[in-house]
Amino acid sequence: MMAGMSEQVSHEHGRVAILGAGTMGGTILAGLLRGGRAPADVVVSARRPERAEELKQQHGVEVVDNVTAAAWGDTLIVAVKPRDMAGLLAEIGPALNPGTLVISLAAGQTIAVLEGELPEGTPVIRVMPNTPSLVDQGMSVLSPGTHCLPEHTERAQELLSSTGRVLQVPEAYQDAVTAVSGSGPAYVFYVAEAMIEAGVLLGLPRPTSTELVVQTLYGAATMLRQTGTHPSILREQVTSPGGTTAAAVRLLDDQRVRGAFVSAIEAACNRSAQLSQN
Repeated sequence: MMAGMSEQVSHEHGRVAILGAGTMGGTILAGLLRGGRAPADVVVSARRPERAEELKQQHGVEVVDNVTAAAWGDTLIVAVKPRDMAGLLAEIGPALNPGTLVISLAAGQTIAVLEGELPEGTPVIRVMPNTPSLVDQGMSVLSPGTHCLPEHTERAQELLSSTGRVLQVPEAYQDAVTAVSGSGPAYVFYVAEAMIEAGVLLGLPRPTSTELVVQTLYGAATMLRQTGTHPSILREQVTSPGGTTAAAVRLLDDQRVRGAFVSAIEAACNRSAQLSQN
């Protein structure tokens, strides 16, 4: 057993090692602990010593090197940058125990590439998360690899559900998923910026405009979630004939904003496919 790890370790849910403690790795760590997992059940690897110390102080988890983490964990959540993935997998491959589940959060890294860098038979799951995981409202989309059993998929779903919703799709959908939900928060923030600036232009104090926009977006998203009503119907309910909303929507249509969004998301999907081929 690792130095510092005692018999307090619980095996009820297995040991989880998070390799890469950046934004998304740290988010998953915090979500697991908020969800009730004991700090003794989790270890983390971090490149920067100051980040390692921060994680120890904030979460009470052990921070170790990549190889130690890989040998210790029953499940590895790999949250390094895509450009660092090949080197990391080559480093940890010999240390993996048979049956260790590897969950990759790296964009553009295909299951075939991941499996090719790891020992034969290693179960691999590819995941596209998004940044609202920071507030437990994430959308994580997973695709199981060749060697995954149902129990592996269930384990990944349980882990990822600590930071939001989880959906399973065939890997062929992952580029589209990346474009829609992976990059999606940026589109919403882009719209929020524009709405806030419009309020300021119309004479509202910036804090007032910001409060109006944030609550409006939150309320509209909540309506979509809770009612299950198609967005076009909800939009029509706000759009009175000859009214202010009708005038605004007409201008948006004249400027082909809807088409621009479709083209932008298509461009993101194409870029994700390019990254997968590199």
